[in-house]
Amino acid sequence: MGAHVFLVVLVIYFLLPLWWLIVASTKDAHGLFSGTGGALWFDKTFALFDNLGLLFTYNDGIYLRWLGNSVLYAVSGGAGATALAILAGYGFAKFAFPGRRLSLALLLGSVMVPLTALVIPTFAMLSQVGMTNTIWAVILPSLLNPFGVYLMMVYATDAIPDELLDAARVDGAGELRTFFTVALPLLRPAAVTVLLLSFVGTWNNYFLPLAVLSSNNLFPVTVGLGLWDGLANSASGTGTTSLWSLIILGSLVSIIPLIVAFLSLQRYWRGGLAVGSLK
Repeated sequence: MGAHVFLVVLVIYFLLPLWWLIVASTKDAHGLFSGTGGALWFDKTFALFDNLGLLFTYNDGIYLRWLGNSVLYAVSGGAGATALAILAGYGFAKFAFPGRRLSLALLLGSVMVPLTALVIPTFAMLSQVGMTNTIWAVILPSLLNPFGVYLMMVYATDAIPDELLDAARVDGAGELRTFFTVALPLLRPAAVTVLLLSFVGTWNNYFLPLAVLSSNNLFPVTVGLGLWDGLANSASGTGTTSLWSLIILGSLVSIIPLIVAFLSLQRYWRGGLAVGSLK
């Protein structure tokens, strides 16, 4: 009984901010600060659709551009980071090559380095080659995921029996064919995990695009909402349109792609566990 109560408390604790976000998105500027429903309940004025229309048309629809930029960065960075993690993790797990131990040590060391600590050196390198304020300034650093490589290496070590690879080689399959037809299907659950982690990490990334981008049209949604937050807190942002309603609703809309990604890829965690194995 006590464990169930504790779990219910945890569920409420984690869902309460989401509930507040949903409720606040239905309020207009007046309802946010002086409404009658309270912070955790709906106001008498339901302004969700009005807020949506304003969100997608404010400043020539810049929010939709920010949302599209986030999709571009997250999909490109997530897919690229997953592909590199699969190849590198499989290589570390199943091949012996000169410098493997040193490379593995460097990999494990890089996992311990906070990503924010690498933003300024990354900005310096990108500025030297003229890539700042471009989409590549966000996509290229997102392709490096040391934790994803480590996760794939650990998973490939146990999920792919060496006997299975040897059997494929004896049957005349080359290394590429062995990888794509035998190893890759077995790596699907780990690959989906790395893809989701990379997608979410790139989508929620704030400091890197803030440092390497200067054009509003290239901002992801995280930096764009931060820009609106700065305007809402300044004297110049207190005009006839309240940005607070747009910031709150924009935050709610920005998590919908993450929910869709999790729900659509969830089934692949179970599927592929035994695909390609010996029968």
